[in-house]
Amino acid sequence: MPQSINRTLCLLFAALALCVISRAADTQPAKSPTTSSAGMRLLPNLEYADVDGKSLLLDLYLPDPTDKPAPVILYVHGGAWSGGDKHDRTAVALVAHGYAVASIDYRLSQEAIFPAQIEDCKTAVRWLRAHARFYGLDGAHIGAWGSSAGGHLVALLGTTGGVADLEGPAGNLDQSSRVQAVCDWFGPTDFLKFAEQAKEAGIAGQPDSPKSPMSRLIGGPIQENKDKTEKANPIAYVNKDCPPFLIMHGANDPLVPVAQSEILRDALEKAGVEVKLEVIPGAGHGLGGRAVLASVEAFFDKHLKAANPAPATRPAVGTP
Repeated sequence: MPQSINRTLCLLFAALALCVISRAADTQPAKSPTTSSAGMRLLPNLEYADVDGKSLLLDLYLPDPTDKPAPVILYVHGGAWSGGDKHDRTAVALVAHGYAVASIDYRLSQEAIFPAQIEDCKTAVRWLRAHARFYGLDGAHIGAWGSSAGGHLVALLGTTGGVADLEGPAGNLDQSSRVQAVCDWFGPTDFLKFAEQAKEAGIAGQPDSPKSPMSRLIGGPIQENKDKTEKANPIAYVNKDCPPFLIMHGANDPLVPVAQSEILRDALEKAGVEVKLEVIPGAGHGLGGRAVLASVEAFFDKHLKAANPAPATRPAVGTP
C-alpha cells in the first residue's frame, strides 16, 4: 500500500476515534477524582446544575459495587438557610449499609431568596435519576434526609412532588423530582405559626423580625409577606401522595419548637400518609447516637430497599 494512502487512512481512523470520544463526553457526566476507603468511594464536587453562572455541586459517596444498584439518600445540610455546606457527613454512615449518599450544596439566602433552595434540591434529585446508570444508582428509590433548615427543605421536597412551580428551570426536566421517603430532623414546617409556638415553648428570639433566618429566606418579614411565606411551608402542600415520613426532634430543642414537627405529623396522618414522629428525650438542636441512627436506617431500609430492584448496568464508576 502506498505510504500516502496509509497515512490518509491513519488520519481518518484518528478523526473517527476523536469523534467517538467527543460523543461519549457529551453523553456522560464529567469525571471527578475518586477517593476510596474501606467499603466506600467518594466522588467530590460533581456539578448537578449551573444556575446563572453559579456551579451547584454535590459530593457522591458510593458503597462497594454489587450486582444491584444502590438506593440513594439525598442529604441536605442545615445552617439557617444561610450557612453550612455539603461537607456535612451526617448521612455518610449509611454508605456502609449499601446506600449511596449525595450531599449537596444549594444557594443560600444571601445569594438567592426562596424558592431557589427547593429548586436546587429538586434539580439534584433529577440529576441523580438522569445519571443513575452511570453511577450504579437505583433511581427508583431515592430518599431525602436533612436537619434544621435542611429538614425544612427535605420536608418540602416530600410534600411538593407534583408542584411544577417549584421545579426550577435547571437541568434534566424530563426526570421526576419525587422522593420515596423523607427523614426530617427538626425542620420548621409552618413559618407563620413559628413565633407563637416558640413563645409557648419558652424559646427566645424574634422569628417574625426582618432579620430572622425565615424572613431572610423569604426576602422580607414573614408576617408582612404571608402569601410568599405560605409557599415555603411544607405543611401547605400535604396530600395523600406524599411519601412516608420519619420526623425526629429533640425534646429540649432551643431553636425549633417541637410543635413544628407535631403539626406536620398531624397533617400527614390526616392525609393518610405513613408518618412517625420520634421526640428524643434530652436532645437539643442536634441528634446523634446509635439508637437514633438505627431508627433512620430502619426507616430507609423499609422504604428504599426494594425486594427486587433492577440490575445495575454500570457497577464500576467512571467506566465508559
